[in-house]
Amino acid sequence: MIEKTEIQTQEDRLSSRRLRLQTLVRLRWLAVIGQAVTVFIVAFLLKFPLPLVASCSLIAALAWVNFYLMIRYPPTHRLEPPAAFALLGFDLLQLCALLFITGGLANPFAALVCVPVIISFASQPIRYSMALIGFAMVCITVLAFSPFPLPWFDGMEINVHNVMQFGVWCSIASTMAFAAFYAYRVSMEASQLADALAATELVLQREKHLSQLDGLAAAAAHELGTPLATISVVAKEMERELKNDDRFREDVQLLRSQSERCRDILRRLTTLSAEGEAHLRRLPLSSMMEEIVAPHREFGIKLELIEKSPRRGEPVTDRNAGIMYGLGNLIENAVDYAREKVTVTIEHDHEKVLIVIEDDGNGYAPEILTRIGEPYVTKRQREDTAGGLGLGLFIAKTLLERSGASLIFENRDPDNAGARIRIEWPRILIDANSTK
Repeated sequence: MIEKTEIQTQEDRLSSRRLRLQTLVRLRWLAVIGQAVTVFIVAFLLKFPLPLVASCSLIAALAWVNFYLMIRYPPTHRLEPPAAFALLGFDLLQLCALLFITGGLANPFAALVCVPVIISFASQPIRYSMALIGFAMVCITVLAFSPFPLPWFDGMEINVHNVMQFGVWCSIASTMAFAAFYAYRVSMEASQLADALAATELVLQREKHLSQLDGLAAAAAHELGTPLATISVVAKEMERELKNDDRFREDVQLLRSQSERCRDILRRLTTLSAEGEAHLRRLPLSSMMEEIVAPHREFGIKLELIEKSPRRGEPVTDRNAGIMYGLGNLIENAVDYAREKVTVTIEHDHEKVLIVIEDDGNGYAPEILTRIGEPYVTKRQREDTAGGLGLGLFIAKTLLERSGASLIFENRDPDNAGARIRIEWPRILIDANSTK
């Protein structure tokens, strides 16, 4: 089981997803083109009075910094959080300066202030993102006091009332806060899910490797059999030729005895592999459950295995590392939180295979019950047990669902405290497993 102490914090996971410089450079070139086109249309097509030199200087500054980054760093360079914060802060400052000299909050493009903040919350650690949104709030507050008029037709001036200015400020601030929070939550959940799925793949790979050790032993026995047979034949010939030579007789006898010992060891490995092949590859449902339950009987908790259906006609399936690990993890959780007893009930018919795991603990907390199976849900109603119900439960649920199972997590009846997990497969999936 994966312990909670081995799981990275949310901030560490976001820090590991560093922003690629090439992505930011491309976005900035779009900003440069967009700003330049907008200034050209306003100044030359609409012919509105515009501080053209100052506007072009600000756009050129952004383009120059972008060009410098292109030639200074390779496309694959990834930005550390402080560097990304500095670049996004520069973008925010450049945009706000351009808005300041073109009407401030009266400029219809003022909402673009939200873009650098959203990028930061989607890709950077939370402490840097919070600093950037604070800086953005200061910038839009300064924009509200811009003395420069909005470029408009000659002889006409748009005066925005203070109440309207405040309304625009509130609109931009609330949009920025909501979009930033949404981007942060989506990014964090995607990062958690990606890390959890990667851990799931590692666990499944480990379980498959363990189940294949018998095959490796058989292969090793087969490959080593021929050279050991040759050594044994040569040792016999040497023993026959040198049996009267006191200098080498004992050494040759030792060589022959040790070669025979190696052949006996390899013979036992081959025999065990041949005898256990069917057991390791295909096994009845009852045998599989006994094997899964056995390691959890030695922890002071009574572990009862109940078979409601007769063994005659029970499913016989291929050994599935994902199913065995998933069920084992759920039983381990039940044992961790039980007071005295855990019950595992098996039931099957021609339509379904059902396994129910029940414990007599305190059950799931109401706020946790709706989130069972999500990555990093780590709380349950027991104060004397650390860890549990985190990434391990997510991995178990994911592996079992991949095998075609449906899982229901619930609390038992009010008269019987504890938690209950129902795992159900269509019988056709279990039977199909054994024919692969």
